Amino acid sequence: MSSTNHAHFPLNNLRWGNNSHGTPGTHTTHSSKPPKTPAPIYRHAAPSGPWPWMDLESDTKLETEPASPARESAEQVKWRGYPQSLFGNWVADRVSRCKMVENCSKDPREKCRIYYVDVLETGLFKPAQDTGPPIDVDERALNKLWDHLQIQPTSLRLRVLLVDNMKHPVLQMLGTRYNIEPFFFTSSLNWIPSRYQEEVIKKKGDHITVTLLFVRAVSWGVTAPSSQNKHISDSERAIDTQESLRLRSGTVLSLIDGIVDQKFLVRSSAEKYLLQDLLALHMIRSSDPSGSTIISYHPNAQWDRTTAERLKNLVHKVGESVYWQKIFEQSKDPSFVFLAILWYALYAWDESLDHLYTHMNWLETNVLLTNDSHLTTELHTIQAQLLHYASLLEDFRKSVNFVRNTPNPGLESSEFTEHSRRDTNKLMRKECDNLLSEIDRLGFQLRNITDLVRIFAPLDLSTINFDVQAKATVNFVDSRRMQDLTTATVRDSASMKQISYLTMIFLPASFIASVFGMNVREIISGATETLANYVTVSVTFTVLTAWLVVAFQAHSPFHESGTGFWRRLAWPVTYIMRPTGLRQSLRSQPVVDI
Repeated sequence: MSSTNHAHFPLNNLRWGNNSHGTPGTHTTHSSKPPKTPAPIYRHAAPSGPWPWMDLESDTKLETEPASPARESAEQVKWRGYPQSLFGNWVADRVSRCKMVENCSKDPREKCRIYYVDVLETGLFKPAQDTGPPIDVDERALNKLWDHLQIQPTSLRLRVLLVDNMKHPVLQMLGTRYNIEPFFFTSSLNWIPSRYQEEVIKKKGDHITVTLLFVRAVSWGVTAPSSQNKHISDSERAIDTQESLRLRSGTVLSLIDGIVDQKFLVRSSAEKYLLQDLLALHMIRSSDPSGSTIISYHPNAQWDRTTAERLKNLVHKVGESVYWQKIFEQSKDPSFVFLAILWYALYAWDESLDHLYTHMNWLETNVLLTNDSHLTTELHTIQAQLLHYASLLEDFRKSVNFVRNTPNPGLESSEFTEHSRRDTNKLMRKECDNLLSEIDRLGFQLRNITDLVRIFAPLDLSTINFDVQAKATVNFVDSRRMQDLTTATVRDSASMKQISYLTMIFLPASFIASVFGMNVREIISGATETLANYVTVSVTFTVLTAWLVVAFQAHSPFHESGTGFWRRLAWPVTYIMRPTGLRQSLRSQPVVDI
């Protein structure tokens, strides 16, 4: 069977130019950090905008596209007029503004390679070892590539084309061959998130585009010296969310008397960055046999982002998944492969947030134990980046919802029965909901990290003394404890008041019962004791008890502090004789003349 397939797949045996398969971009020199991505211009993201790549404040008249030289046949020169040959409003000035040509790879050392993955009609993925090498585009033999793109493959459900180092002629060929709206290339080349459907033909098919920015954690080979990181000018401290976020981690090995010794503060030598990556997919969905195609654009080697070869290997592994293979067998809709590729962005998000949480633990330790103002600046940078990440994650959610709510028009064709159409739509909603559920989990995780940053970001160590902050923190804790203690005291006081009210009710009755229970002659005839004896004994023992209680107290207003026990026994006499005692109180009373 494989030999038969090779006869129908001419791209499998197609090779031009240099046959080596070195990693793209190996000749480039790494800078101290990943390059910054351009700020997206959202108004130019989709074809629904009536003025593509126009500046409303400018009255510059758009030029017309110059005619192509008629040195080749009309069929061969057709692709050279793209995009104006298919989309008349895309004239030369508009193409120049969108940088469609400028942002394509121009470095002759960067080889444009086209990788591909084939999905057979049965839903099985063609094995990688049977697929053959990628297409190395030779710019000196472009017509040969164009001729091969015209050949329609057979016995396929879907073909996935992944392009590394997109050259402008290759862009024109793909756009002409598959009738691609130029907005797919402009949004991809300019890093603009977009999602739209066009070329909808009932019972036949359509075109859908998803350009998605996501965050990915990467290791960077070159580390800037720590001295360069410590001394940053005010102009360089401006927060730019398009910059990559540097991550660090470390542990404190020594803590002496509450002070961190800087020589024991370990900073991780491994540099990781959270950078913005791009997933740009355009899908032609067709009910025609072997008519469905996914085209994946990948940034040039200078960006050091996800390569076409890397994504091609991941797409092949989708075919090895038992879960997804059952889905491909249940439904013939090629849109499920498109949805499976979107999971790559979720995996990247998940790994990135794990690294970011580890970095936040490192910052938490160092912010609390050191007086490094640069860490506070870093916290504010992370706070701004988190807001940007939240918007990117929301774009991811909208893209999945777009796929969920945009069914394949080919499902209405005679190839699908009513039962299979209903099952396919139900399965698509189910798988989209699974992905949306994971995005919700990422959103919750991102909010937790944002809340953690908000706790530590206000601790501006560059303007507030750390000791003052520590004392303020202690006072705050003490005030909270005093507030809790006061609340408890008020609650106990209310309980005691209730007990007092209850005692007042029974006190008169108790007193009367005690009086009538006394064994004295005045109450009970024949008793041996009298009420006078009771009063004498009671008063005597009351005075004796009060005398002993005051004598046993080391601190009392009735005697001087530090007085010995035997002298305290004579406290009634000493208190009367003290100048500050009763005598002084009597002397201070005013004399009233009668």
